[in-house]
Amino acid sequence: MSKRHWSILLVFLLSLALVAAGCGSSQQTANVIKLGANFEMTGSNATFGQSAANGAKLAIKEVNAKGGVLGKQLTLIVADNKSEAAEAANAMQKLVTQDKVVAVLAPIASSSVIAAAQVNQDNKVLAISPTASNPKVTVDPATGKVREFLFRAAFIDPFQGAVMANFATKSLKAKTAALYIDNSSDYAKGLGQYFKETFIKNGGTIVAEEAYLQKDTDFKATLTKIKAKNPDVIFVPGYYQEVGMIIKQARELGINVPILGGDGWDSAKLPEIAGAAALNNTFFSNHYSPDDTSPAVKTFVENYKKEYGQVPDAFAALSYDATMMVIKAIERAGSTDPVKIKDELAKTKDFPAVSGNITLNATHDAVKSAVIIEMKDGKQTFREKVNP
Repeated sequence: MSKRHWSILLVFLLSLALVAAGCGSSQQTANVIKLGANFEMTGSNATFGQSAANGAKLAIKEVNAKGGVLGKQLTLIVADNKSEAAEAANAMQKLVTQDKVVAVLAPIASSSVIAAAQVNQDNKVLAISPTASNPKVTVDPATGKVREFLFRAAFIDPFQGAVMANFATKSLKAKTAALYIDNSSDYAKGLGQYFKETFIKNGGTIVAEEAYLQKDTDFKATLTKIKAKNPDVIFVPGYYQEVGMIIKQARELGINVPILGGDGWDSAKLPEIAGAAALNNTFFSNHYSPDDTSPAVKTFVENYKKEYGQVPDAFAALSYDATMMVIKAIERAGSTDPVKIKDELAKTKDFPAVSGNITLNATHDAVKSAVIIEMKDGKQTFREKVNP
């Protein structure tokens, strides 16, 4: 055979190999359902995103072990939004247009979910945030309309803010309060607003309103101003990084009144930053407590500890719940068509989640209970549960 014939044969054989590889790849893809996760794996909210990723992976592992969904195995593609809103939009674009996922677990932070919202709408692929609680996540404030492809597994800030204001006035008997808000966060500003409204409605008085920005580190000047107002409680609805430093510096200044907050406090890093002793007499609202004795919580905590060697926080629990909600929607849809999955997810009612039964209302928000956590010597302790 001539050299020319050998070359032609070689090209032909290589072409066959590529076709075979392509067929194998298509076959593999046909047997897999891809879900996306747009999480804060690095950056200032990294502990949140890492916990959320762990919760989602555990849910998928359990479902796959039972045969998967629609006869297919599930796989999770995680994109790191670096705890930045602009990066969240880029990560969402990658997941829905390049990775071709059928649904996405949206970012933890409300600001990042909102920043990526148009990507979901344009590509008609749902996103469900495990934790974002600002009302703007699911309802566009510019139009007043529900964002068709956005959902959440968390309660919203009007409920969470009211829970903490009621706790302050009724359980702690507070008459006056100071607000110290992260002015760079939609989450913190919204939560502060709803706390203020309910606290005043309950007969309380807001004696100080101060603000800081994400990544600030020195809070003593503002805390000194707050101390001068002598509030019964201080409400700090931020994220654990700044909150930890605020509490530490407040105690160093001799501010010993109760300090309250929201679910953004929930991180194992909080005691490391603030110090265990400084956290005594602090309280925050959350979505679940690992100390809850319900069978669903006990099973989840046991399985999570076995898988990851640590107690799951609320971000892990909510991400597990959100993942299971999407999986059940796929089952009900009997299809991997993203629009059909979205339509079924919107019908979620009395879903038996780890964080409590979840019903999605007309604005795609989760109607569910909250818990209040008290910090004692650096450890979270279950204080009480509040039903909607």
